[in-house]
This record gives sequence, C-alpha cells and structure tokens, in this order.
Amino acid sequence: MEVNDAMVTKLAHLARLEYNGAEKEEIKQDLQRMIAFVEKLNELDLDGVEPLLHMSDETNVLREDVIKGSVSRQDAMLNAPETDGLFFKVPKVIKKD
Repeated sequence: MEVNDAMVTKLAHLARLEYNGAEKEEIKQDLQRMIAFVEKLNELDLDGVEPLLHMSDETNVLREDVIKGSVSRQDAMLNAPETDGLFFKVPKVIKKD
C-alpha cells in the first residue's frame, strides 16, 4: 500500500491534527514504514495455525475468598482530621433552604 499526500491529509482530518509541510513528509514516511512492517506478516506461512482466542486454556480462574482483618475504629480515627470519637466529622455540603 502506498501512502500518498491525500491519505495523510485525510488521516489528519479524521484525527483532528494540524501540521506543516515538513511534518507532513515525516508523518508520511512513518506511516509508510509502519505499513511495510505490517505487510511483512503476509509472508508468514500460517497453514494449520489456529487463531488464538485466549492467552491460556484456563477459564474463570478465581481465588478463594479469605476473611482478613480490617483497620480497627481507633486506628482509623487516628488518621482523621476531625472526629467525634465514633465517626469522622466532615463539612456540611448540602444546605437546606
């Protein structure tokens, strides 16, 4: 596939990009190299190769639920800027008129 100025201009329009003439040439060359790299994949012999759907044969591998301790109320209150001893105190954000 040949990358021409019209293709680069169209891609720039679709991507909402703006660039000058020197940048356009650089982008054109980069796109040509990328396409050439991808076209190399057509040279591979893939007869008998099944498509890869998943990276492993395992399905729904889940860990067991383990009950773990949590932070105690006292420890949590130590990090709070303001408490009433049982709960966090926060500024009122809803005003009633």
